[in-house]
Amino acid sequence: MSDTATPGRRAGRRTVIFDLDGTLADTSGDLIAAANACFVALGHGDLLDPANDQLTAFHGGRAMLRLGFSRLNGGDVEEAAIDREFPNLLEAYEANIDRHTQLYPGAMEAVGRLHAGGYAVGICTNKPEGLARLLLTRMGILDRFTSLIGADTLPTRKPDPAPFVAAAHGAGGDPAHALLVGDTETDRLTARAAGVPCILVGFGPEGPGVSRLAPEAMLDHFDDLDRVVADLIG
Repeated sequence: MSDTATPGRRAGRRTVIFDLDGTLADTSGDLIAAANACFVALGHGDLLDPANDQLTAFHGGRAMLRLGFSRLNGGDVEEAAIDREFPNLLEAYEANIDRHTQLYPGAMEAVGRLHAGGYAVGICTNKPEGLARLLLTRMGILDRFTSLIGADTLPTRKPDPAPFVAAAHGAGGDPAHALLVGDTETDRLTARAAGVPCILVGFGPEGPGVSRLAPEAMLDHFDDLDRVVADLIG
């Protein structure tokens, strides 16, 4: 955003916005289980593997369904079948949203230190807001984030910058003095579109390979977040 470089402009409250899936928490186990529930109901059995298909899980429900169906009938995929099963996947996921999900080590301790340091803290995710709110509530951490913007909160979703800006404002912060912590190319593109720094985690689904996206910083463990944030936005 151009305001970040305006000479003499007094910066507002420093702000850290987090992605959710693959950044704060490993949700892949429950996501894959929901997709497999659809395949089992159709008589195909489990078509996705919780370990080998983890990265696809973070690309969303339709991506998981598409991958599973591609393993049938020589790889042909009918988009109509994906459309039919997507509501069933969401229903299965909502029913078991926190069975396997785990926060990454040190995540909430880092969030606590950010609050103590005076940063505004929020979440901007491409998970539907209702499901994100449910998951955070089940995990007992919803109140640790001052804002939550999901895929359906606004007319647009990441990598459009509007959800990030809304998350920053909703947290009581300044989007011109903010950064985004994420794990995917979508997060990198969002930060770039918003004109803010991006921190990508090296412990997410893609691992250290996500450094190929040339973020402003990489994070190997949440213990280092304070230092990295301070280096980027003070």
